[in-house]
Amino acid sequence: MEREDFIRLASPGGQLLLEELDYSSDTDVLKLVARLRKAGHDPLTVAAALTQAKLRKRAIAKFGDFANRMLFTEAGLEQASRLKVAALHAGRFRTAGISQVADLGCGIGAEAMAMAALDLEVRAFEIDEVTAAVATYNLAPFENVTVELADVQKLDLGQFESLFFDPARRDLKGAKKASAKRIFDPANYSPNFEFCLDAARKKPAGIKVGPGHDHRHIPKDAEAQWVSIDGDLVELGLWFGSVKREGVVRSALLIDSNGHHEITSSESASYNAPVGELAKYIYEPDNSLIRSRLISDFAKPLGLQIISADIAYLTSDEKISSPWVRGFEIVDNLVFDRKQLKAYVKKNGIGILEIKKRGSDISPEDLRRELSPKGEGAATLIVTRVDDAHRVLVTQPIS
Repeated sequence: MEREDFIRLASPGGQLLLEELDYSSDTDVLKLVARLRKAGHDPLTVAAALTQAKLRKRAIAKFGDFANRMLFTEAGLEQASRLKVAALHAGRFRTAGISQVADLGCGIGAEAMAMAALDLEVRAFEIDEVTAAVATYNLAPFENVTVELADVQKLDLGQFESLFFDPARRDLKGAKKASAKRIFDPANYSPNFEFCLDAARKKPAGIKVGPGHDHRHIPKDAEAQWVSIDGDLVELGLWFGSVKREGVVRSALLIDSNGHHEITSSESASYNAPVGELAKYIYEPDNSLIRSRLISDFAKPLGLQIISADIAYLTSDEKISSPWVRGFEIVDNLVFDRKQLKAYVKKNGIGILEIKKRGSDISPEDLRRELSPKGEGAATLIVTRVDDAHRVLVTQPIS
């Protein structure tokens, strides 16, 4: 979002237009724009409002109904925590008896919203002018939040009771900064990762980073928690001081419709689960288990084994029911040969085809087109390595 776009949207006319704008994925945008311009709305305000309407639709997955009363930037929405995860962050501070949090790099204000809702006093800081204005707009209903435009690396952090960092990990590129490009090097975060670590070791603090954060950059004095929502791995949280849980060094947290599920470890590393022969069932672990390297902590008590040393598929002759895995019964174990596989799909009338891969460089989308599935049957193909051999496992999901 450009500065001028925010000014237009914050104006009385822009607010009225946002309130009245009826947009969905089925909307004929050209007709909608023509109708709004005919009604006398400024073309630039119409364009800005339409962009916001699209962002609001995307934001429902993270913010629910709150999204319809918020403003967003492209990068801000991409990086913003889902409210249910932000609420967990806020809960750590409240449980630790903390009353004030400095939200350092507040983005569009998601974390500050959750903290304020738990009656914490929040001082939110953002280096980008437009993003700070958006955060101010979104946080206006809360009297216990202030938003300030500042470079957090120039603040005296000793004045705050506790700290929360969500360093920027995206750059906006393209015309009018239309797309967000991810940054993977922690040295290029804003503020940079070493600055965040140094500050976090002096106060009760949390640092939110991407779930693919390199294990080499995870400090041993932090609690590291990978969070997954309905199988979507959303973040890695690093926790210090009194907001770090005693005896927990790593954890995988899965949030689904049935509640919260967690596996924890007091060790910074775990041995892998034992390698075993491919059995009757194969299981795909939740990504939080994979990234946290807690697969063995889950698998060993259940007698599950991995199918290959570096492949995160588990196997067993027993049917396992767990929120942590998606299970499949193996129907056929085939050599990976595209011609033979296409003939197999045709012979068995497989028209509904899910393709998974691990340890293979195939493109599931390209392979599906090549196999030309037709028919009433359904199957899940798992393309992987078994005993270092390239195999295709024809499976059916366990109900």
